[in-house]
Amino acid sequence: MNALLDATLRHLAALVTFDTRNPPRAIDTGGIFDYLRAHLPGFRFTLTDHGAGAVSLHAVRGRPRLLFNVHLDTVPASPQWSADPFVLRVQADRAIGLGACDIKGAAAAMLAAAHAGDGDMAILFTTDEEANDARCIAGFLAAHPAYEAVIVAEPTRGEAVLAHRGIHSVQVRFAGHAGHASGVQRPGDSAVHQLVRWGAAALDHVQSLAHARFGGLTGLRFNIGRVEGGIKANVIAPEAEARFGFRPLPSMDPDALLETFRTLVEPQPVGFAELFRGPALPAGDIAHAEARRLAARDLAEALGLSIGHAVDFWTEASLFSAAGYTAFVCGPGDIAQAHTADEWVALDQLEHYAQAIHRIIGKRGPARPLSGSCVRG
Repeated sequence: MNALLDATLRHLAALVTFDTRNPPRAIDTGGIFDYLRAHLPGFRFTLTDHGAGAVSLHAVRGRPRLLFNVHLDTVPASPQWSADPFVLRVQADRAIGLGACDIKGAAAAMLAAAHAGDGDMAILFTTDEEANDARCIAGFLAAHPAYEAVIVAEPTRGEAVLAHRGIHSVQVRFAGHAGHASGVQRPGDSAVHQLVRWGAAALDHVQSLAHARFGGLTGLRFNIGRVEGGIKANVIAPEAEARFGFRPLPSMDPDALLETFRTLVEPQPVGFAELFRGPALPAGDIAHAEARRLAARDLAEALGLSIGHAVDFWTEASLFSAAGYTAFVCGPGDIAQAHTADEWVALDQLEHYAQAIHRIIGKRGPARPLSGSCVRG
């Protein structure tokens, strides 16, 4: 085991011990943040409590052009864990622990790389990625930090991912009129019937978009995740509600999709509320999105990173892209291991990622300006 991997595993063992589950997101400005500050000597720190357990730490050494972003919150541990999820277990080829893959392994590698060299470096640590209540990055971006580009850590097997879907969560409600179910019903009498017709129309619309594509991704991802309503089989349902989500391609207009879903059937829903919105990566219309994808590709290649395929899962890299930064996703681990019982990250990926970070902070970035990049100030 080389020194960089050994240091990464020591830091990962410490980071896993901190309970940063989200929910309940019972995280304060001490604990894991005390550990980070103690192990980043020579860095300047801005620690911000955004409320409700959302805390960010901006750590800077020198005058870096790139920002690394990594979230420290994890999902709750499932009952199927075979051992204590807060104790790291290192086996021949993997490290097992809550958040080891998603994505404390990357944070540990950043700490190890920072110690192994003295190059310019900036890291934004956050604790609110695993819930639909993103505060940290919005608060950070409000200050218009001056970076050329942002590399967001998520499990991508150490490859630079340039594109992914957006994510939208929506609540839709229908209203009917309670009555005895023995009589003839008009289309608007039963809220449940309205919801069923809406669901069928929504699925048909999604199928009509199956051939849309962007950067290797195809179609619209759509899921009706929760349905509630009605009273009993012989009562016409006076109300019904569904929660659904969709994941558009970067080339799709989410507002147009929302309006289509709202107006699919008559009578239209009495309530239609978007609960969470995460833009696609790259952000913007198809022309701007493609320009930003090419800028991210140029940067990743200049930094010596392998380019990976676009992915279906969402990341906060899109928030930086929407704010005008060149952004892509790169981190150790495979998304297939994220959020699982006995979550793990491969040791060779941790080592490869730590070496990549060490190499990147020793570089001063590409020799020419990035096409489509935005230097914030």
